[in-house]
Amino acid sequence: MTYKDQNYRVHLMPKLSANISTLYPEMSFLQRFSAAAQDGFDAVEFQFAYEYTSTELVAAAKAASVKVVLLNCPAGDVEAGERGTAVFEERIETCRQGIDKGIAYARALDCKNIHLMAGILADEDRLVAQATFKDNLRYAADRFDRSDEVVLVEALNTIDTPGYFVSNLAQAADIIDSTGYLNVRLQFDFYHCQMTQGRLAETFDRYLRLIEHIQVAGVPGRHELDCGEVNYDFLFNHIDASRYPGYVGCEYHPLVTTSKGLGPLKPWLSSTAK
Repeated sequence: MTYKDQNYRVHLMPKLSANISTLYPEMSFLQRFSAAAQDGFDAVEFQFAYEYTSTELVAAAKAASVKVVLLNCPAGDVEAGERGTAVFEERIETCRQGIDKGIAYARALDCKNIHLMAGILADEDRLVAQATFKDNLRYAADRFDRSDEVVLVEALNTIDTPGYFVSNLAQAADIIDSTGYLNVRLQFDFYHCQMTQGRLAETFDRYLRLIEHIQVAGVPGRHELDCGEVNYDFLFNHIDASRYPGYVGCEYHPLVTTSKGLGPLKPWLSSTAK
Protein backbone atom coordinates (compact mmCIF):
# COMPACT_ATOMS: atom_id res chain seq x y z
CA MET A 1 0.00 0.00 0.00
CA THR A 2 1.15 3.55 -0.67
CA TYR A 3 0.26 7.08 0.28
CA LYS A 4 0.75 10.44 -1.46
CA ASP A 5 2.32 13.60 -0.08
CA GLN A 6 1.14 17.10 -0.95
CA ASN A 7 2.95 16.96 -4.28
CA TYR A 8 1.21 13.66 -5.09
CA ARG A 9 4.42 11.67 -5.25
CA VAL A 10 3.80 8.04 -4.39
CA HIS A 11 5.85 6.49 -1.57
CA LEU A 12 6.16 3.20 0.19
CA MET A 13 4.47 3.37 3.57
CA PRO A 14 6.15 3.00 6.94
CA LYS A 15 5.17 -0.33 8.50
CA LEU A 16 3.20 0.14 11.72
CA SER A 17 3.22 -2.03 14.81
CA ALA A 18 0.73 -1.78 17.68
CA ASN A 19 2.31 -1.69 21.12
CA ILE A 20 -0.29 -3.73 22.96
CA SER A 21 1.14 -2.90 26.37
CA THR A 22 -0.23 0.63 25.95
CA LEU A 23 -2.90 0.33 23.24
CA TYR A 24 -6.30 -1.34 23.79
CA PRO A 25 -6.28 -0.92 27.60
CA GLU A 26 -10.04 -1.47 27.48
CA MET A 27 -9.37 -5.14 26.62
CA SER A 28 -7.60 -8.05 28.27
CA PHE A 29 -4.02 -8.46 27.09
CA LEU A 30 -4.57 -11.58 24.99
CA GLN A 31 -7.55 -9.97 23.25
CA ARG A 32 -5.34 -7.10 22.09
CA PHE A 33 -3.64 -9.20 19.41
CA SER A 34 -6.87 -9.69 17.49
CA ALA A 35 -8.02 -6.13 18.18
CA ALA A 36 -4.85 -4.80 16.56
CA ALA A 37 -5.37 -7.06 13.56
CA GLN A 38 -8.97 -5.88 13.21
CA ASP A 39 -7.71 -2.31 13.03
CA GLY A 40 -5.28 -3.11 10.24
CA PHE A 41 -2.00 -3.75 12.08
CA ASP A 42 -0.05 -6.73 10.79
CA ALA A 43 2.44 -6.59 13.68
CA VAL A 44 2.43 -6.05 17.42
CA GLU A 45 5.03 -5.38 20.08
CA PHE A 46 4.86 -5.30 23.86
CA GLN A 47 6.87 -4.40 26.91
CA PHE A 48 6.30 -7.18 29.40
CA ALA A 49 3.97 -10.19 29.20
CA TYR A 50 5.75 -12.73 31.35
CA GLU A 51 2.63 -13.49 33.37
CA TYR A 52 1.62 -15.49 30.30
CA THR A 53 3.40 -18.54 28.96
CA SER A 54 5.09 -18.25 25.60
CA THR A 55 2.63 -20.88 24.36
CA GLU A 56 -0.31 -18.60 25.23
CA LEU A 57 1.31 -15.65 23.46
CA VAL A 58 2.15 -17.69 20.38
CA ALA A 59 -1.45 -18.91 20.19
CA ALA A 60 -2.82 -15.35 20.46
CA ALA A 61 -0.48 -14.04 17.76
CA LYS A 62 -1.20 -16.98 15.46
CA ALA A 63 -4.98 -16.66 15.90
CA ALA A 64 -4.77 -12.98 14.97
CA SER A 65 -2.28 -13.55 12.12
CA VAL A 66 0.06 -10.87 13.43
CA LYS A 67 3.83 -10.86 13.84
CA VAL A 68 5.52 -9.98 17.11
CA VAL A 69 8.35 -7.59 16.26
CA LEU A 70 9.62 -6.42 19.67
CA LEU A 71 9.55 -7.38 23.34
CA ASN A 72 11.42 -6.26 26.44
CA CYS A 73 13.53 -8.57 28.54
CA PRO A 74 12.40 -8.75 32.19
CA ALA A 75 13.37 -5.47 33.85
CA GLY A 76 13.20 -6.12 37.58
CA ASP A 77 10.22 -5.09 39.69
CA VAL A 78 8.47 -2.83 37.20
CA GLU A 79 5.44 -2.36 39.45
CA ALA A 80 7.78 -0.95 42.11
CA GLY A 81 9.32 1.46 39.61
CA GLU A 82 12.35 -0.46 38.40
CA ARG A 83 13.27 -0.04 34.75
CA GLY A 84 15.95 -2.64 34.24
CA THR A 85 18.76 -4.33 36.15
CA ALA A 86 21.48 -4.33 33.49
CA VAL A 87 23.60 -1.55 35.03
CA PHE A 88 23.88 -3.08 38.49
CA GLU A 89 27.06 -5.06 39.11
CA GLU A 90 25.52 -6.86 42.08
CA ARG A 91 22.51 -8.00 39.98
CA ILE A 92 24.29 -9.52 37.00
CA GLU A 93 22.89 -12.99 37.68
CA THR A 94 19.33 -11.66 37.87
CA CYS A 95 19.82 -9.63 34.71
CA ARG A 96 21.21 -12.57 32.75
CA GLN A 97 18.45 -14.87 33.88
CA GLY A 98 16.05 -12.24 32.52
CA ILE A 99 17.96 -12.05 29.25
CA ASP A 100 17.77 -15.82 28.86
CA LYS A 101 14.02 -15.73 29.55
CA GLY A 102 13.49 -12.89 27.08
CA ILE A 103 15.39 -14.77 24.39
CA ALA A 104 13.36 -17.92 25.02
CA TYR A 105 10.10 -15.96 24.61
CA ALA A 106 11.39 -14.11 21.55
CA ARG A 107 12.40 -17.29 19.78
CA ALA A 108 9.12 -19.00 20.59
CA LEU A 109 7.35 -15.99 19.02
CA ASP A 110 9.82 -15.68 16.12
CA CYS A 111 10.47 -12.14 17.34
CA LYS A 112 13.76 -10.70 16.08
CA ASN A 113 14.14 -7.73 18.46
CA ILE A 114 14.61 -7.71 22.23
CA HIS A 115 15.07 -4.55 24.30
CA LEU A 116 17.42 -4.70 27.30
CA MET A 117 16.51 -1.92 29.72
CA ALA A 118 19.44 -0.41 31.58
CA GLY A 119 18.02 0.66 34.94
CA ILE A 120 17.60 3.70 37.17
CA LEU A 121 20.68 4.84 39.07
CA ALA A 122 20.70 6.45 42.50
CA ASP A 123 24.21 6.87 43.94
CA GLU A 124 25.91 4.08 42.02
CA ASP A 125 29.23 4.68 40.23
CA ARG A 126 28.37 5.57 36.62
CA LEU A 127 31.60 4.15 35.20
CA VAL A 128 30.95 0.80 36.85
CA ALA A 129 27.32 0.95 35.72
CA GLN A 130 28.32 1.62 32.12
CA ALA A 131 30.85 -1.21 32.07
CA THR A 132 28.27 -3.58 33.57
CA PHE A 133 25.62 -2.55 31.04
CA LYS A 134 28.00 -3.15 28.14
CA ASP A 135 28.95 -6.56 29.52
CA ASN A 136 25.28 -7.52 29.80
CA LEU A 137 24.60 -6.26 26.26
CA ARG A 138 27.46 -8.43 24.99
CA TYR A 139 26.06 -11.38 26.95
CA ALA A 140 22.68 -10.87 25.26
CA ALA A 141 24.21 -10.32 21.81
CA ASP A 142 26.29 -13.50 22.08
CA ARG A 143 23.16 -15.54 22.77
CA PHE A 144 20.64 -13.73 20.57
CA ASP A 145 22.74 -14.09 17.46
CA ARG A 146 20.78 -16.06 14.89
CA SER A 147 19.85 -14.52 11.55
CA ASP A 148 18.42 -11.00 11.99
CA GLU A 149 18.26 -11.21 15.81
CA VAL A 150 19.02 -7.86 17.45
CA VAL A 151 19.46 -6.54 21.00
CA LEU A 152 18.16 -2.99 21.37
CA VAL A 153 19.20 -0.01 23.49
CA GLU A 154 16.78 2.88 24.03
CA ALA A 155 17.33 6.36 25.48
CA LEU A 156 14.50 7.39 27.82
CA ASN A 157 13.78 10.99 28.75
CA THR A 158 14.47 11.79 32.40
CA ILE A 159 11.33 13.89 32.80
CA ASP A 160 9.20 10.75 32.67
CA THR A 161 11.88 8.41 34.02
CA PRO A 162 14.21 10.33 36.35
CA GLY A 163 17.59 8.68 36.84
CA TYR A 164 17.36 6.31 33.87
CA PHE A 165 20.92 5.47 32.92
CA VAL A 166 20.63 5.91 29.13
CA SER A 167 19.14 9.38 28.91
CA ASN A 168 20.14 10.69 25.47
CA LEU A 169 20.83 9.38 21.99
CA ALA A 170 24.50 10.36 21.90
CA GLN A 171 25.09 8.22 24.99
CA ALA A 172 23.07 5.34 23.54
CA ALA A 173 25.05 5.46 20.29
CA ASP A 174 28.37 5.51 22.16
CA ILE A 175 27.34 2.46 24.21
CA ILE A 176 26.19 0.59 21.12
CA ASP A 177 29.33 1.35 19.14
CA SER A 178 31.63 0.45 22.02
CA THR A 179 30.12 -3.00 22.52
CA GLY A 180 31.67 -4.04 19.21
CA TYR A 181 28.63 -6.12 18.24
CA LEU A 182 26.75 -5.57 14.99
CA ASN A 183 23.57 -7.04 16.50
CA VAL A 184 23.39 -4.39 19.25
CA ARG A 185 21.38 -1.54 17.77
CA LEU A 186 19.18 1.44 18.56
CA GLN A 187 15.51 1.68 19.46
CA PHE A 188 14.70 5.25 18.38
CA ASP A 189 11.65 6.76 20.10
CA PHE A 190 10.50 10.09 18.65
CA TYR A 191 8.56 10.84 21.84
CA HIS A 192 11.64 10.56 24.06
CA CYS A 193 13.72 12.45 21.50
CA GLN A 194 11.31 15.37 21.43
CA MET A 195 11.13 15.45 25.23
CA THR A 196 14.93 15.44 25.46
CA GLN A 197 16.34 17.39 22.54
CA GLY A 198 13.92 18.02 19.65
CA ARG A 199 15.23 18.53 16.07
CA LEU A 200 13.54 15.25 15.23
CA ALA A 201 14.25 14.80 11.53
CA GLU A 202 17.86 15.92 11.88
CA THR A 203 18.42 13.67 14.88
CA PHE A 204 16.81 10.71 13.13
CA ASP A 205 19.15 11.19 10.18
CA ARG A 206 22.18 11.38 12.48
CA TYR A 207 21.48 8.00 14.06
CA LEU A 208 19.83 6.20 11.14
CA ARG A 209 22.88 3.94 10.68
CA LEU A 210 22.12 2.39 14.09
CA ILE A 211 18.31 2.36 14.10
CA GLU A 212 16.59 -1.02 14.12
CA HIS A 213 13.20 -0.05 15.52
CA ILE A 214 11.20 3.19 15.84
CA GLN A 215 8.48 4.19 18.29
CA VAL A 216 6.09 7.15 18.19
CA ALA A 217 3.66 9.03 20.43
CA GLY A 218 2.18 12.49 20.72
CA VAL A 219 4.11 15.12 22.70
CA PRO A 220 3.42 16.17 25.39
CA GLY A 221 1.35 13.57 27.23
CA ARG A 222 2.25 10.48 25.20
CA HIS A 223 -1.17 10.19 23.62
CA GLU A 224 -2.43 9.86 20.02
CA LEU A 225 -0.16 11.19 17.29
CA ASP A 226 -2.39 14.18 16.53
CA CYS A 227 -2.38 15.26 20.20
CA GLY A 228 0.49 17.68 20.55
CA GLU A 229 3.31 19.52 18.87
CA VAL A 230 4.90 16.88 16.62
CA ASN A 231 4.03 16.80 12.91
CA TYR A 232 3.93 13.07 12.26
CA ASP A 233 2.71 13.47 8.68
CA PHE A 234 6.00 15.20 7.96
CA LEU A 235 8.02 12.66 9.95
CA PHE A 236 6.41 9.65 8.29
CA ASN A 237 7.28 11.12 4.90
CA HIS A 238 10.82 11.69 6.18
CA ILE A 239 11.12 8.12 7.49
CA ASP A 240 9.89 6.81 4.17
CA ALA A 241 12.37 8.92 2.20
CA SER A 242 15.20 7.52 4.34
CA ARG A 243 14.38 3.97 3.15
CA TYR A 244 14.26 2.78 6.75
CA PRO A 245 13.04 -0.83 6.39
CA GLY A 246 11.81 -1.64 9.90
CA TYR A 247 8.63 -1.16 11.90
CA VAL A 248 7.29 1.99 13.54
CA GLY A 249 5.77 1.06 16.89
CA CYS A 250 2.74 3.00 18.13
CA GLU A 251 3.49 3.21 21.85
CA TYR A 252 1.11 5.71 23.38
CA HIS A 253 -1.68 5.93 25.96
CA PRO A 254 -5.00 6.51 24.19
CA LEU A 255 -7.28 9.30 25.36
CA VAL A 256 -10.28 7.52 23.80
CA THR A 257 -10.83 3.89 22.84
CA THR A 258 -7.86 2.80 20.76
CA SER A 259 -9.80 2.09 17.57
CA LYS A 260 -11.54 5.47 17.69
CA GLY A 261 -8.23 7.27 18.18
CA LEU A 262 -6.51 5.66 15.19
CA GLY A 263 -7.84 8.23 12.74
CA PRO A 264 -4.46 9.90 12.08
CA LEU A 265 -2.93 6.47 11.40
CA LYS A 266 -5.59 5.18 9.04
CA PRO A 267 -3.74 6.24 5.86
CA TRP A 268 -0.80 4.12 6.96
CA LEU A 269 -2.70 1.07 8.18
CA SER A 270 -3.53 -1.92 6.02
CA SER A 271 -6.42 -1.48 3.61
CA THR A 272 -7.32 -5.10 4.26
CA ALA A 273 -8.18 -4.79 7.94
CA LYS A 274 -9.68 -8.03 9.12
